[in-house]
Amino acid sequence: MTKGEIAKQYFLQGYNCSQSVLLAFCDDLGFDEQTALMLASPFGGGMGRLREVCGTLSGAYMVLGLKRGYSEPKDAQGKARLYKEVQELAAKFKDDNGSIICRELLDLRIKGKDTPTPSERTEQYYKARPCPELCKYSADLLDEFLKSKENE
Repeated sequence: MTKGEIAKQYFLQGYNCSQSVLLAFCDDLGFDEQTALMLASPFGGGMGRLREVCGTLSGAYMVLGLKRGYSEPKDAQGKARLYKEVQELAAKFKDDNGSIICRELLDLRIKGKDTPTPSERTEQYYKARPCPELCKYSADLLDEFLKSKENE
């Protein structure tokens, strides 16, 4: 299975979008799944159902940071490289999906945050949302991106 298929399956099991993408990469990262679940849990629904940046991208950025991030506070070159990569991923996501904003991707007519109560995961829920496919898309996009950067 591709990283995208794995992420989609996690979402269909009930994990949020951000958790699903991060979980798909845990084995590659040597990252503890429980820690990943806790770390990514606030980022679902465009950050706690604020409907801002798509949670699948937030999960992808967590993976990117763990794979290619910097840890020295004065590493301006590392920070600039990472931020450039974040912007590249966001641009590709936006080009292919029309937006990186959750409420726009879901075609919600709300302005600002949504209720904090998560929607029940029913068959209708999955039919009405692009989230499973966005999990797949983001994880596959990130996987391809990381492979293209392996020798850098």
